[in-house]
Amino acid sequence: MTPVRVLSYNIRSLRDDPAAVARVVRGPRPDVVCLQEVPRFLGWRLKRRRLARAGGLAVASGRRAAGLAVLHGPRARVLHREYRLLSRVPGLHRRGLAVAVLEFGAGEGAARLIAASTHLDLRDGPRRAHAAEIVELLGRVRAAYPAPVVLAGDVNEEPGGAAWTLLCGPFRDAYAAAPVGGAATFPARAPRRRIDGIFTSPEIGVSACGVPVGHDGHDGHDGHGEAGEADAAADHVRASDHRPLLAELALP
Repeated sequence: MTPVRVLSYNIRSLRDDPAAVARVVRGPRPDVVCLQEVPRFLGWRLKRRRLARAGGLAVASGRRAAGLAVLHGPRARVLHREYRLLSRVPGLHRRGLAVAVLEFGAGEGAARLIAASTHLDLRDGPRRAHAAEIVELLGRVRAAYPAPVVLAGDVNEEPGGAAWTLLCGPFRDAYAAAPVGGAATFPARAPRRRIDGIFTSPEIGVSACGVPVGHDGHDGHDGHGEAGEADAAADHVRASDHRPLLAELALP
């Protein structure tokens, strides 16, 4: 099994404190970062690259529309990337799916992963319809590139909702499988709703998932003890209106 750390984060277009966002992304040393509300306007490419570089990462998949991106660390090699816009709903923000097929290791010991990022709508009907589209699209990618899937994003509803339940058909809720750290991701200042999720194919092992406590991951032991945990919590508030979600996975 190949260990992989996946971070999901709605960064609110870097409108708050970009330096804090960079610290949050860099802290747990993720191998894959699925971003939502990535900058889409003036200087969007440069802002995206700067954030990736600050975390020791590179952009694996991302375009301007829908504000999504998948970043990858130095352990991963990009085999394929695509970006799909979901069905248009008049009067609503355009939704999409950023996908990257990644390979970790080489030779017979190599492990592949299909990593995808999305941000679903605030309205129930479009949210569920888009979730169904995403399941179909990821099935097509998996048929072309046989590998397990991790889908991460801002679902804009809590577990038990129609879209969340639909995603838990082919995938499993990583936090429900191995809860470690906080569950609620929104709002960042006083989180009370679990509206961000990481969903995995059943064959992926999940050892931990939740809001990271410290800048090095779940336990907060970044060399500063309680001070490190306090710094990370402060950055969560400074950086965005969402808190990040981190999953410790094992790829077959």
